[in-house]
Order: sequence, then structure tokens, then C-alpha cells
Amino acid sequence: MKRIILIGYMGAGKTTVGKQLADSLGLKFYDLDWYIETRMHRKVSQIFEEKGEEGFRIIERNMLHEVAEFEDVVISCGGGTPCFFDNIDYMNCQGDVIYLKARPDVLYKHLMMGKTERPLIKGKTKDELMEFIKQQLEKREPFYTKARHTLDVSLMDNYEKIKISVKKAKELLGEE
Repeated sequence: MKRIILIGYMGAGKTTVGKQLADSLGLKFYDLDWYIETRMHRKVSQIFEEKGEEGFRIIERNMLHEVAEFEDVVISCGGGTPCFFDNIDYMNCQGDVIYLKARPDVLYKHLMMGKTERPLIKGKTKDELMEFIKQQLEKREPFYTKARHTLDVSLMDNYEKIKISVKKAKELLGEE
């Protein structure tokens, strides 16, 4: 029975690495946000609008507890997931947690390229976004660094480098 949980800031590549890692290990892949949307029949952005961040975080915690009971999975969590309630401690008890760590400038670049709508950064100017990322990282880092493993993904900007990150993740887990 295997459970691998990926955490890190939005835009770090948790879904990208998670899918590849799951494929290479023959495991199922779950993106926690997608799981929430499927179960709640609403987009994360709609849940944020209707219930606010606090309401969303309660739903997120409940869904984390569901999906983290599944076996033979790789789970990609939202950027804030480990930072609320006892989520990071719970994740560490449930499986191997890997923090995908990236520099603020890399996250900024990924978020600017990303086409998905992210409620926390909607409507921010480029300067505001960069400042927001730095401030959030500072707040979230103490939670992220509680992960059992840390993988620097700052150079993950093409398919070859994604494959290298997946290989490094497998090495961290003793799977190579």
C-alpha cells in the first residue's frame, strides 16, 4: 500500500509531477482540487465565492481525509492545504509527503503562463502578484518544510526536466 502526497505553492508543478509520478509507479493520481470539484459539483472558485476561504478550507480538509484513505495513490494538494487545521501532520501520518519547492520568480512565471483561474490571485497586477507570492511563501514555508521530503523544482520548465524531477522524487522515496 502506497500513498504519496505532493504539497507546495500554486504553480510549483504538483499536478504535472503527480501525474507523471503516478504513471511511472503504476499508481492512481488524484488532484485534491479536482476531487473537491467532482464531489461538490462546483468549481473551487465558486466554492470560494459562495463560502469564502474559511468555508472552502473546511470542505478541503474533509475531502483530504477522504482521498488520503485511498490506497496506491499519488495525491496533489492545493497550495494552502497543508497550512490549515492539522492537515500537514495528518498528511505525514497518511503517507510520504513531498514538498515541491520553487523560487518565487519561478512560481510567478508558472502562474503567469497558467490558464486556470485561481481565486487567490485573481485581479492582481504583475507587481502585486510577485509580492503576494513572496508574502504567502514566507507564511506557508513553516508548514511546507514539515514534509518528509523536499524536492527543488525551480528548473522544471520543459518535459525533460519534468522527467528528471519525477526521477528525483522516486529516488527520495527509495523507488529508483
